[in-house]
This record gives sequence, C-alpha cells and structure tokens, in this order.
Amino acid sequence: MAVPRHRRGSAVVAGAVAGGLAFGLLVVSGCAEKETAGESAASGAGGSSLVRQAREAAVPAAADPVRALAAVRHASAALARAGGAKVRTSMETVSGGTRLTIHGRGAYDFARPVGRLTVMLPEGGAGSVGHRPITEVFAPGALYMKNRGAGVPAGKWVRLDTGTLADGDLLTSGATDPLAAAELLGGAREAAYAGEERLGGERVDHYWGTVDLSRAARAAPERDRAALEAAAKGFSSGTVAFDAYLDRQGRPRLLRYRFGVADRDRAGRADAGVGHRSVASAASASSAAASAVSAAPATASATVSAPPSPMTVVSTVELSSFGFRPDISLPAPAEIYAGTVASPQK
Repeated sequence: MAVPRHRRGSAVVAGAVAGGLAFGLLVVSGCAEKETAGESAASGAGGSSLVRQAREAAVPAAADPVRALAAVRHASAALARAGGAKVRTSMETVSGGTRLTIHGRGAYDFARPVGRLTVMLPEGGAGSVGHRPITEVFAPGALYMKNRGAGVPAGKWVRLDTGTLADGDLLTSGATDPLAAAELLGGAREAAYAGEERLGGERVDHYWGTVDLSRAARAAPERDRAALEAAAKGFSSGTVAFDAYLDRQGRPRLLRYRFGVADRDRAGRADAGVGHRSVASAASASSAAASAVSAAPATASATVSAPPSPMTVVSTVELSSFGFRPDISLPAPAEIYAGTVASPQK
C-alpha cells in the first residue's frame, strides 16, 4: 500500500471558518440597536473570545506540538495493550544508482514480547541466487536466525546478543525489530503533525520528526535498554529521522526510519562478543548492501569494514490485524549452532 515517504505538512489552520464566524458577528452587531460605549466594549471582547474558540476547535488536537510529541512517545505502550499483530517489513539501501530492498513478513506478540519474521533477500543476496528465506525470531536481548548460511548446518539457529551489536539490531538482521521500532519513538526529540491520511482504508494520523537514540534508550524498558544503548553509541550523529502513522488508538500502523550509514564509520569497526562465535550480519543483499547493513560483527574476533561511501538505509515496519496472539516459540538450546560462522563477505 502506498504511503507518501517524505510528506512534510504543516498544522491545519482554520482561518476560513473563524473568519466566517467573525463576519457573522459583525453583521449581527450592525443590525442591533445602538449600544452604549461600555456595552460595545463588552460585546467586542466576547466576539474576540468566540473567534479564538472557533479557531482552536477547528485545528485538530494532533496538530498541537506538545500533543504530537506525546502521541508518538506513547506508541510502544499502545502496542503492548494491543497484544499481537501481523508484520510486514522492508529495508531499502540506496547508494549512488544502486537500490536494493529486503522484505520481511510475520507476526509479533507485543505483550510477551516475542516476534517471528521470514526475511527474503533480493536476488543475488548473500552471494547466491535464490537464497533460502531467513527465519528470524526476536526476543528481549536476543535475535535468532535460521537458514543464516555461511557454514551454519541446515535446520540450526544462530543466536545474537542484540546488546553487543553496534547498531543494536536496528539494521543487522535486514529488518528492524518491530518492538524496537516503536520504542525508538520514546526518544522523539521533536514531532510535527503532517495531517490525516488513509492506510488500508483506515484513517491514521501522520507525524514526522527526529529521534534522539540516547533518549530512546533511557525511555525503553530495562529489558530492551542494552540494544538501544548500543545503537546510540553506534550511530555517531545520535539521531534518526522518522515518519509515524498512528491509528485512533495510538497504535503504530506504519513506521519509517531513515538511517545515514556514513554515520557508522566507527561502529563498523566495533567489536561485540557472543561466546566464541563469529557472526556478521545476515542482511547483506549484495556486496554493496552487505557493507551497508552488516556493520556489526557478533564476536570480538571479527571485524567488518565501514561502508566505502555514504549510503541511506530506509527501514519500514507495517503493522495490521491487531489483537490476535500468534504462536511463537523460541529455539531450544539444542537447536542453536555453537560453531564458527563465516561472514558472507569472505
């Protein structure tokens, strides 16, 4: 479904309505009997008050900057109350004339919280045509991936500690964790109301603004804080631009973030440990996308070079069918591969 990517609307101003009301007051006043000076003054004050009230009533409450900021910051809490939802994701890398997109589809239980996605690499992703879809399970502090490739036995899972990833798993898996995407909004530094739109036949409020990653980490529940703290350190700018489309219950229907990968030059050389395993990102769609997305290895013995040129990564999370509880299980310890995993870039 199409949603404008970079719409930047301003608050709705109801000048026409207020002006019409003011004109009506003037007409009524002109037809009335002559008033004393005191009465005229009182009438003028009352008219101004009515005009002001009309303007305030005609402007949507969401257009108030304070209310807009509060709405986006409370989006993750609204998700927790919603229970489960169906999820679609996309992660698009753009560098020069090259554009690559990774798609994902699945479900998330925001009450537990745990989620499961099937991620499709583009043709030629991970060094091969027709690579099997990667299954990913998200849990507090952990990311599990199956069909990771690069030496992992068939049917085995790889486990990553998201707190050790230089980007906090905002990009590493090829799909931003939907819960993390909502929790990022808790760090919104500024938000503006861009207007009402329709998404899947439903009215939604469109907001845009900037997230402060450090603030998002502080606002997140303790169970999710380590990953967002890692992201705050990994992105040198410390901020990310967002578009958020919220329904009437305050739940995110669509979230879109624009990451400047050039900001991660230092993060691309960061080290993170998960036992003795060497795991680079599974999100590489080609050699260009690999250098953009797989900036964080999962063990102290691995190092991934920073991207050679500036690149934009646009990550989108779309949620629907709120309320149901998906059946999602975590991999058993015996299903998790404990060996060395090669990077697809090597």
